[in-house]
Amino acid sequence: MFKDKYHIKNILAYLPALLAMVFFGMSFIWTKILLKYYGPITIIFIRLVISVLLLTVFIFSRRGIKISKKDFKYFFILALFEPFLYFMGENFGVKYVSPTVASILIATIPVVTPIFTYIFLNERLSAYNIAGLILSFIGVITVLTTKNSTLTFSLKGILLLILSVLAAIGYSIIAKNLTHRYSSVDIVYIQNLIGIFYFLPFFIIFEINDIMATHLNLEIIKALLQLSVFASTFAFVLMTTSIRKLGVNRTNIFVNLIPVATALSSFIIYGKVLSIQEISGILIVIIGLFLGQKKRQREIVLHED
Repeated sequence: MFKDKYHIKNILAYLPALLAMVFFGMSFIWTKILLKYYGPITIIFIRLVISVLLLTVFIFSRRGIKISKKDFKYFFILALFEPFLYFMGENFGVKYVSPTVASILIATIPVVTPIFTYIFLNERLSAYNIAGLILSFIGVITVLTTKNSTLTFSLKGILLLILSVLAAIGYSIIAKNLTHRYSSVDIVYIQNLIGIFYFLPFFIIFEINDIMATHLNLEIIKALLQLSVFASTFAFVLMTTSIRKLGVNRTNIFVNLIPVATALSSFIIYGKVLSIQEISGILIVIIGLFLGQKKRQREIVLHED
């Protein structure tokens, strides 16, 4: 029974990261739907507004929120990294490279993360963690480089997506620092609120006319709500929770699940048949994730206690 208690706690420690990446993976499908009607800045801006409205009702109907003056600068940096720089780099980067190349570059986040977390947080990876990271990355490449994939790219697109990678790592490091003092809900609420003001000038200058010319329909409303609730709210709350419990390195290994979640969601929602290569890649990613989380399970349990 004692061991069962530890196993349950270990599973619960990984669950937030798993669910967060599933929601992030599904967000590509919802975004693809909305791109038929709106530009990328409009989509991000609206999903942030809806997310903030939902979190405002939730937070202030229960307790309110208090931010220390010394932490304001960290929240502004956090929101600058993500959602602002990350989504600007990703959404505009995809204009210049194929989705396959974009996904591969985003999948390098857990590969690059240990360099920065070692410098700023002194987080280390075991041999098991490194082996699992490499294996899961190979699985991602296997999923993304099917015979139907097109590897088109430009230097501009590559640089924009590298910006997204660096922004995601910066976000994780700053978020790790804030998780010691604030709840995951509070962190996501503040970052999205500040993010609205970062995006607002670009929305007004470049895309406000597009939204005025588009009539709402059920498909738009459904996709916007799914993005706002699951991708911009729940996913970030779950991710910051995971960063608190597992650390930055071991949370970001789960990023390799994003293209897997997208592929499986396409199969479930649209009936897109998965090839043998895609199924093999998914299995490799899963094995890599298990291997990457192998060490320090005992430390997680002790930390939870």
